[in-house]
Amino acid sequence: MEFKLASNSAKQQWVTDFTEAYVRTSGFMPYMGGSDNNIIRVRDELKGSGNLINIPLVLKLTGAGVRDAQVLSGNEDDMGNANDQIRVSYRRNAVKFTKNETFKTELSLLDAAKPRLRNWAAESLRDEVIQAFGSVIVQGTVDADGFSTDLQLPYASALPAQRDAHLVNNTDRMAFVGGSSASGSMATSLGTVSAVLSASYVSALKRKAKTTTTSAAAAITPYKSDATAGREWYVLFVDSLGFRDLQNDSQILAANTNSRPREGGGVDSNPIFQGGDLIWDGVIIREVPELINLTLKGAGAGGVDVGRAFLCGLSAITVAWGQNPTLTQETVDYGFRKGVGIEEIRGVKKTSFNGVEYGVVEVFYRENADTL
Repeated sequence: MEFKLASNSAKQQWVTDFTEAYVRTSGFMPYMGGSDNNIIRVRDELKGSGNLINIPLVLKLTGAGVRDAQVLSGNEDDMGNANDQIRVSYRRNAVKFTKNETFKTELSLLDAAKPRLRNWAAESLRDEVIQAFGSVIVQGTVDADGFSTDLQLPYASALPAQRDAHLVNNTDRMAFVGGSSASGSMATSLGTVSAVLSASYVSALKRKAKTTTTSAAAAITPYKSDATAGREWYVLFVDSLGFRDLQNDSQILAANTNSRPREGGGVDSNPIFQGGDLIWDGVIIREVPELINLTLKGAGAGGVDVGRAFLCGLSAITVAWGQNPTLTQETVDYGFRKGVGIEEIRGVKKTSFNGVEYGVVEVFYRENADTL
């Protein structure tokens, strides 16, 4: 008798492949992971039960300590802590086929549905991460279950007073290119934006991230691409128009022209010819075209459009899964119609503590439309 793979085993493999492919397709996979050395931190403690995950942070020690024979008793440091919460909920979708359209087997039906469901799930995850990046954090809001936690609101839904409070809480991690945030008013600060992104400004953003001072709980920490080499990076997520300005910046253009190898396939990895991420002064510049949906039309100096970019360190965003993508099926109409679906329990949030964004510098810059 020949070996035949059990259908349930095939379905499980299908779901595993689906999960990996959809996260990769979202565009954020290189920066996602379960360790604390990731830009987008993945948490899965809720699998099985519950709809809230607590994100604790133990603050760094700030005391001077003692020297020589000084008495330590009574002079101990105060190890403070903070907490954020992320709520998860169901995400579901499905496709349906009829026998009039296909006579394929059940597993072929899965194969046909996979790319459609994968693309939907990838776009859903990507859009939620982008919305989280652009959100306004409302400090210490009591949620529907009575828990006190920071609330995340889409920028368009936040009241002017909430936007202003968000700016005040995060003054040291807001950057208005060509302008200033000194007013404490988001609308006024946006009205000072007058310049496009440049190499020198990327370097200034890196210095800003290194010197955030709001609280000991919220220092922006770069991630290490190689634990052995210890090389540290920030990642700047930017839309296509902002990426265009950086790609054409004279300093970055010169670096890609003169500093990258030409032999051994060097041309294949040079973004001048092939596109891809830019690297400048320890910052990886990654193009995310859909960030253009966060553009604030006419909000800048003289009514110019204001684009939004995000310089990120560790745990800038938290993605929590209460249930990994799981296959669902339905057969109706006396077996004539079959549906295949995916369900998962997921939440996405910009990590914050006491109203302060943990790992993000928000960047507002002049965005000039393409001239075609």
